[in-house]
Amino acid sequence: MKFRPPTSDDIRSAAADLGLELDHDESLEYLALTDAFAQGIQVLDATPDDSPVQSPPRDAGHQPTAAENPYNAWYRRTDITGASSGKLAGRTVALKDNVMLAGVPMMNGTSLLEGYVPEIDATIVTRILDAGGTITGKAHCEGMCVSGGSHTNATGPVHNPRRRGYSAGGSSSGSAALVAAGDVDMAIGGDQGGSIRMPASFCGIYGLKPTFGLVPYTGVLPIEPTLDHVGPMTSTVRDAALLLEVIAGADGLDSRQGAPIVHPYGAMLEGGVGGLRIGVLGEGFGLPTSQPGVDAAVRAAGTVLAGLGAVVEELSVPLHLYAGALVAPLVSEGVLQTMLDGDGFGSGRQDRYVPSLVEKMHGWRARARELPETVKVAAVLATYLRKHHGTYYYAKAMNLRRQVRAAYDEALARVDLLLLPTTPMTATPIPGADASREEILQRAFEPTTNTGPFNLTHHPAMSVPCGDADGLPVGMMLVGKHFDEPTILRAAYAFEQSGAAGG
Repeated sequence: MKFRPPTSDDIRSAAADLGLELDHDESLEYLALTDAFAQGIQVLDATPDDSPVQSPPRDAGHQPTAAENPYNAWYRRTDITGASSGKLAGRTVALKDNVMLAGVPMMNGTSLLEGYVPEIDATIVTRILDAGGTITGKAHCEGMCVSGGSHTNATGPVHNPRRRGYSAGGSSSGSAALVAAGDVDMAIGGDQGGSIRMPASFCGIYGLKPTFGLVPYTGVLPIEPTLDHVGPMTSTVRDAALLLEVIAGADGLDSRQGAPIVHPYGAMLEGGVGGLRIGVLGEGFGLPTSQPGVDAAVRAAGTVLAGLGAVVEELSVPLHLYAGALVAPLVSEGVLQTMLDGDGFGSGRQDRYVPSLVEKMHGWRARARELPETVKVAAVLATYLRKHHGTYYYAKAMNLRRQVRAAYDEALARVDLLLLPTTPMTATPIPGADASREEILQRAFEPTTNTGPFNLTHHPAMSVPCGDADGLPVGMMLVGKHFDEPTILRAAYAFEQSGAAGG
């Protein structure tokens, strides 16, 4: 991108956007006053960016054929093998297509990024390859990752391997479908409102949203920096623990992280659930969108855990029903501020930025009609709020989230884990090509009721397959204390080993 110094007309126009009406003489004065800043930008323009260079050159892979891609779950097929040995040696991994893989195209589910090729690897990619993993491709995700269904990708819907024509969940739709179909051993998903856990629930696999900041988000496209999580999606608990062990830990670049507490997760699966206290969260059941078969399957899973030695008891957190209202202004503002006005990254964080992505995204206004319907609606709402209320509701939601977090913390001081349905329903039919905006939005956001609150509060949460309802998978969600992934994984492993997981 080449910087063009402003003219006096540019200065007057920019001032008008800010509500400042400058006359001709004032615009010339402002132009002179900004000249020193403009000279600094010209120096910056001539300076090479501080980004790592990928070496050696990498094969960009290929677009999969229809025969290779029966569920439309793949965006790109690759064969990138890491170290000759390590914890992931011989294991195949798919990346959600909001994760940067140097030299391989990435579209984040939107035609706006079609043809974009990042020049860096996300931190988690480097860690997977250093551990000997083989990255076999990029998995389709929802349009700019703003959907809990699997119908908003610009290339068409991702189908559930368990029932074609039904949602694979979102936004990590392709990742879940590929693991469920057995195409890969494990996958990476991202989660801002449930986007790892919802597709895991719909497809009958394991999906873990780690504690906020446990896994570095560097090199993954954000939505809202206080909600962004990335984590493992697998067909077994042991694989989830293994992949988490590889990707967890501070990288010194992601300002979301602080000082995460890391454990040897794979070595902590044994021991059973004897003596664990598990609270069945009443507010997660009997919702307006709840299917009786889902509620019944999750309560039956609680009975299984009790039979394995856990102390299972009913528990109430009334604010659970209120928490979702706080997520909406945060996501809407994130869509506008970070993804759109911020050209894909936003500002104000000491993270690693990727200027080539910023440059690619900057022209989105000329192609705004191509934005996913979910993004359009969120951006319109956020623009209205900002125009009439500034960031008042964003600020209020940020403050009130502490009350919600404290309510869950209080419950988790009495029990080790919370248990509730991951999604109130099983996989839903994919909206047709002629679906109304109302149906598109309904299918996109209805699965988020139980998952979104834990993005808000940063607690770790895992979807565990626990049976079927009407022939489709049901997910049980286990929620733990911050950085207590070992307890979640241990309980999930005991349940899996009991043979009750189903799916």
